[in-house]
Amino acid sequence: MTVTTTASGAAGARTARPPAASGTGSPRRRGRGGLVRWVAVHSLGVAVALFFVLPFVFLFLTSLMDDRQALTRDLWPHTWQWGNYARVWHTPGFLTWWRNTLLYAGLGTLLTVVSSVPVAYALARFRFRGRRLSLLLVIAMMLLPPQVVVIPMYLFWAKQLDLSGTLWPLIVPMAFGDSFSIFLLRQFLLTIPGEYLDAARVDGCGEVRTLLRVVLPMARPGIAAVALFQFFYAWNDYFGPQIYASDNPAAWTLSYGLESFKGAHHTNWNLTMAATVLVMAPVIVLFFFAQKAFVEGVTLTGVKG
Repeated sequence: MTVTTTASGAAGARTARPPAASGTGSPRRRGRGGLVRWVAVHSLGVAVALFFVLPFVFLFLTSLMDDRQALTRDLWPHTWQWGNYARVWHTPGFLTWWRNTLLYAGLGTLLTVVSSVPVAYALARFRFRGRRLSLLLVIAMMLLPPQVVVIPMYLFWAKQLDLSGTLWPLIVPMAFGDSFSIFLLRQFLLTIPGEYLDAARVDGCGEVRTLLRVVLPMARPGIAAVALFQFFYAWNDYFGPQIYASDNPAAWTLSYGLESFKGAHHTNWNLTMAATVLVMAPVIVLFFFAQKAFVEGVTLTGVKG
């Protein structure tokens, strides 16, 4: 009886042992540490966001100032000059620059996508002699600076075809594909499972129909990313219009026309800022609407090599 009672008492003592004092404050410390990390991470994110956003805020606020207040210590407009945008919009030639830029960016993007998709599909899914060499040539063209071939290309388009003073020397080559677009689309098409293509072929689809009915719907994010890259490049291109269209103001684009506008209004910084906002606004709005497809397409292109 004595042994049993003693054993049961010892067991009860073991079960009733109070928790260690050292662990009583650990949840609070963990909570405080998590809060500190949260504040640190979000403070860094806010600082980085302000670093990128504040120049656009300054640009926008300056565009709404009058001539005397622009680029002074007063960063907030005394009176909101919304008429600055109307003055810029009605500047002679500005609408022409808009039309030319839309033609260059829109048509160039369409031609690039249409010509690059079949080449990328062939490099991703076909097995043929010289396939690896063809891919190496595409990568080599990506590494070739455009300034290297600008003189022979200019002599060909301007002297042989007499297309100087137009944007066609910049648009027509896009109908033959773009090395960066081909490589990006090829990387994306490699992520599409081959079973879908095999099933389409078993159902009687040829390669063209398989491309149109199976591959293109599944490759929309990659195509969207390529289209946005090409559109942004053409919209912001300054070097190409300077080479081929500088002698014809009727063929100027927004990027090149903005330089001329700044030279004519070098003392009216509010108008220069307003013109810059009008040039940047379309691409910013387009990116916000298409950023989901853009990010998805860029992310998936690196999944498989």
